[in-house]
Amino acid sequence: MNFGENILKYKDDILRDLKTLLEIESVSSEGPFKCRKALDFVLQRAEELGLTVKNIDGKAGHAQLGNGGKLCGALTHLDVVPSGNNWTVEPFTLTRKDGRLYGRGIDDDKGASIVNLYCLKALLDSGIKGENTLRCIFGTDEEVGMTDMETYFKNEPLPDISFTPDSDYGICYAEKGILQLKIYMDRNDGKTLSAIKSGDAVNAVPDDAKALVYCSESFGNEIKEKSKKINGQFSFTETIDGLVINSVGTAAHACEPEKGFNAALALVELLNENLDEDEVGSLCQFIGYALRRETDGTSLGLRMRDFVSGDLTCNVGKIRLNDNTAYLTLDIRYPVTMNYENILARVAKSASLRGLKVEVIHHAAPLYLPKESKTIEILSSAYEEITGKKPELYSTGGGTYARMLGGKGVAFGPAFKDDKVNMHNADESIDEEKFFLHAQICLQAMHKLYTEKF
Repeated sequence: MNFGENILKYKDDILRDLKTLLEIESVSSEGPFKCRKALDFVLQRAEELGLTVKNIDGKAGHAQLGNGGKLCGALTHLDVVPSGNNWTVEPFTLTRKDGRLYGRGIDDDKGASIVNLYCLKALLDSGIKGENTLRCIFGTDEEVGMTDMETYFKNEPLPDISFTPDSDYGICYAEKGILQLKIYMDRNDGKTLSAIKSGDAVNAVPDDAKALVYCSESFGNEIKEKSKKINGQFSFTETIDGLVINSVGTAAHACEPEKGFNAALALVELLNENLDEDEVGSLCQFIGYALRRETDGTSLGLRMRDFVSGDLTCNVGKIRLNDNTAYLTLDIRYPVTMNYENILARVAKSASLRGLKVEVIHHAAPLYLPKESKTIEILSSAYEEITGKKPELYSTGGGTYARMLGGKGVAFGPAFKDDKVNMHNADESIDEEKFFLHAQICLQAMHKLYTEKF
């Protein structure tokens, strides 16, 4: 039975509410106010649609259908990363162009949030009697640590079975561990390098970086000339405070740093090539010998992989350097069979060689769900019933709410791997036809969770 097609009745409603949600600039790294506004909007719409709702401390909440049997969940987040640069459309609105839907969060994860809401509405309107309780759970700080789900699950039980449409199709049965670090010293000790600013998020490849170098005009001209031999895109501005160097790159998600071009690392390479060690200071020295432009942690002694989840990745996200501040952030995604304490120890040892300290910003343990689990069985059948194909089982370096579910959930959609969605990049978008194919798969899966005994 293809129940999933029923979601297409709500296409106009989905697009209308999605437009409103995208216009709420719920960037979690900039504070909770607008994230709470996004949560309030979704829960209010759910109530207007006839669903039972609950708000947990303004950080998370759910819309519910049914009240018996097993507790089943579909989890999405309403917060987004900063818009960044180089958009060809307005980032905080819905743009329909050339068969695609554009907007920050359209793929990650506001589009799926509105789809989940209307899946509940479709089930409610059908009049079908459910065997189980079905909850769509919404969070507000997935991008900055998932404390929203920590708060939610202190107040509400873990679902017996669940999924989060916050990745790709088919089914993600393994997620790498996430270790986010701050590497720092008390102050800038560079004699010539006055400042660096790059990146707005720990979990993204920065597409812009700026440095201020105190130097003579002639030396500045030497740097400009030598920049032509460095792989990067640089521009220069003379100011009364010194030479401002701007580096432009390409953003990407930290789980796939090789898909971006790190503007900060290009800039630091240029600085290290033209200034002595005492002129750039300890932070840039550390980047130069321990990080380079690598995305696999080789120079840190972290190059590793396993059969389940593949290679470790390493990304420099933010750099802040001025008279009173000197730090960078590092986002490491490590294979599911590896030990994070060993990784942390190697980074700390390398940083100490330049007098730097290491602080753990966030750690999330890996997720690994057996391929034979009931969760995967149900989601596989829903996918096959809509698409006529069996889903691929895969692993990811991304971090989703699935790892908060005690081994009872996985990531499932919404993006298809042949669709370039530009997650965490400029012009985040999704093919409109594929978006509503996801909506059908999602409703088919939620129908099974709601109506089947297991």
